[in-house]
Amino acid sequence: MEEPKPKGLLARLKAGETVICAGGYLLELERRGYLQAGTFVPEVVIEHPDKVEALHREFVHAGSDVVLALTHYAHREKMRIIGREADLERMNRTALRLARKVADDTGTLMAGNICKLNLFDPNNSGWKEKAEVMFKEQLEWAVEGGADFVVAESFFAHAEAMFALQCAKKYAKGLPVVVTLNLQRHSELIDGVPIQTALVELADAGADVVGLNCGRGPPTMLPVLEEARNNIKVPLAAVPVPYRTHEGDPNFLTLKDENGKVAFPLDLDPWLCSRTQIAAFSRRARALGVRYLGLCCGNASHFTRAMAEALGRQPPASRYTADMSKHAYYGTDPTLIDFNTQEVCKNKF
Repeated sequence: MEEPKPKGLLARLKAGETVICAGGYLLELERRGYLQAGTFVPEVVIEHPDKVEALHREFVHAGSDVVLALTHYAHREKMRIIGREADLERMNRTALRLARKVADDTGTLMAGNICKLNLFDPNNSGWKEKAEVMFKEQLEWAVEGGADFVVAESFFAHAEAMFALQCAKKYAKGLPVVVTLNLQRHSELIDGVPIQTALVELADAGADVVGLNCGRGPPTMLPVLEEARNNIKVPLAAVPVPYRTHEGDPNFLTLKDENGKVAFPLDLDPWLCSRTQIAAFSRRARALGVRYLGLCCGNASHFTRAMAEALGRQPPASRYTADMSKHAYYGTDPTLIDFNTQEVCKNKF
């Protein structure tokens, strides 16, 4: 008997549910040694598909409601840079097949993915012709691959985000569309459009969910969300990076190491949030009315679990949530030796 399909994205949001979509595949697979920093092209999809599938399953195990196909930066411009345009279709179709398989196995949703193309030119509208070709092919592959909805993400320019939305409306066969922006240092996108104006216009243009992803960490994304919640009429998305961005460096791309050198991408570890900080952000975002939550570059399954648990869930990974009551030194279990009462151990801990 065929398994019933999971409730769709829009039905969940309409019911007031919070949807978790784990992201951050590129940096996590780079940390694991299967993807090159700098180019950040997901060659791993065709070179080590088992690693991609395993990470999909790991994120679902940790609480993600969505399997996000790893087609971010799997577009023609990125493939051109590394000389692998011939592998473009195979990479996209393989990524979608892997994501669909895991979603079907786990009863979760599967999302297709498009992103910024590095083509936007404010002084020449000719970029749109090439961009449409690139968005069109990825969107059509996503539809053919069985995506439940489309994520269009990480746009620095309002104009490119709006154009991506128009293409999704034209080529994605009516699939719901989530559009998220990557806000850099100021309150405006790189084409001068204020972030709040951009969010409103994207919602008015037909995006089903709008918000921010990547770039900003919880401390510098929250103020934008607080203002946006009163401005838009569609569900709000928040998918920050799990880094402790701050007023001086609101976007993780400019965080510095102890010598004042830009830490991205290899020396960001000291800036990572704690799980407690991710949980606090998740609760605050939900209290603001955010209904589409996730984590972007820097994410790992323990962060996704922290987010899910902060929302009151117990994903399969919660079986292994810390229980310090049985810890040898900090535990409170009455069967444990109390080292603090042992003369030989005094002042050792």
